[in-house]
Amino acid sequence: MPHETAPQPFDHPPRSMAQRLGAILWPSFFAAGVSTMVCFAMVDPLVLRDMTFPDLHISRETGYAIGFFAFWLATSASSLFTWILLRPASRFNRALKGD
Repeated sequence: MPHETAPQPFDHPPRSMAQRLGAILWPSFFAAGVSTMVCFAMVDPLVLRDMTFPDLHISRETGYAIGFFAFWLATSASSLFTWILLRPASRFNRALKGD
C-alpha cells in the first residue's frame, strides 16, 4: 500500500506587480473621474480657490487637475487598503522557520 500524504492546502498564485498596480490604480482612476465630475458640477474651482487659498493664482483647468489627482489619491488609497485586507491568509500566516 503506497504511503499517502496529507493534501496540501490551496495557495493562490502570486500576482505580478503590474496586475497588482492595475487592480489598485485602474478602478480608482474611474472613481476619481466620476468624483471629479460630480464635485465640479456643483463647485467652481475658482470659488473654491478664493475660499481656501485666495493668494494662489491658478486657472480653472489647474483646479480641475488638482481636484482629479486629489480624488485619485484618495480612491487609490481606498483600493490599496481593500487589496491589503483581501489578501489570502496563506500569504502571511505561515509558520516561522525554526519553530
